Amino acid sequence: MKRFEELFVELKAKAAKNDPDSGTVKELQKGVHFIGKKIIEEAGEVWIASEYEGKEKTAEEISQLLYHLQVMMIAKEITLDDVYKYL
Repeated sequence: MKRFEELFVELKAKAAKNDPDSGTVKELQKGVHFIGKKIIEEAGEVWIASEYEGKEKTAEEISQLLYHLQVMMIAKEITLDDVYKYL
């Protein structure tokens, strides 16, 4: 099981390696517009799962939303501390 902070470190490392086979790298290469659309898509799936699909599916969709949010953070060079100061 990964924690939020651990996932962020892992994704930043993948981005730094620029591995063309990495899904994270591919998403970053597609840019902020693409990442933003993924965030909107996943947010909608969180809502639908919450309404109709139960706890497990909702947790899965939330994990995917968190992933795409972290990819956006990397794309925009936003750190965890940048976000935490607003929590």
